[in-house]
Amino acid sequence: MTEGPAGTERLAKRVAAEQGLSRSTAESYIEGGFVRVDGAVVEAPGARVAPQQRVQLAPNASLDALEPVTLLLHKPPGFEAGLGLAQAGTAHASRSQGERPALSLLGPASHMAGDAAETRVLQRHFRQLECFTPLPTPASGLVVFTQDKRIARKLAEDIESLEQECTVEVAGQIADGGLQKLCHGLSFNGRPLPPIKVSWQSEARLRFALKGIRPGQIPAMCEAVGLRVVALKRIRIGRVPLAKVPEGQWRYLQAWEKF
Repeated sequence: MTEGPAGTERLAKRVAAEQGLSRSTAESYIEGGFVRVDGAVVEAPGARVAPQQRVQLAPNASLDALEPVTLLLHKPPGFEAGLGLAQAGTAHASRSQGERPALSLLGPASHMAGDAAETRVLQRHFRQLECFTPLPTPASGLVVFTQDKRIARKLAEDIESLEQECTVEVAGQIADGGLQKLCHGLSFNGRPLPPIKVSWQSEARLRFALKGIRPGQIPAMCEAVGLRVVALKRIRIGRVPLAKVPEGQWRYLQAWEKF
């Protein structure tokens, strides 16, 4: 074990000794942002402290406040999404050169200003995140990363039945009756597609609302009616919208929001 500077000790050890806590409880309080060293919050249990430094545990420190979080990211094009931290290491070798993981966008600096959740941002919120809402690298829009096992299970089990809403920039001239075919009448991978909600938002933008979306499905549908996809953006999963999150930033899922 690497020792720190002479005469110092791990912050977790100091908090545990001074507060009469177990080492694991002390570490949880530190990671929860409840411990200050000389007036500054320190979130690393392994930080080294000297005897003369003042260590304080916040009076309102509570393990009940250390709930898992869910982050809603507005992924820009060019970022890979669909791998949680547990999987990212094994995927690193196979990731295309220059391709960046969407996880790299998650941090305090990219937190959306004015987040209505009013959750205090902690370093622990960016650990042990999982993603069950993959999005193609060229696409943009809503991607969900969660620490909450209940939400992870919900997304893993119900993603096929959750309606997803996308806006699609297109080029080309749509075939006669093309919009009706997009809504119902096309096949993908040899299977007829169920009815889908498709409408024009502008002369070059379509809105898709569909369930059980497959990789490549929307571009293939557009090509079948004479259109080419220029850009695709997911703006809703189930009942949770991307809302006004700027591209490259994220917000917390609020307690009342349900997929």
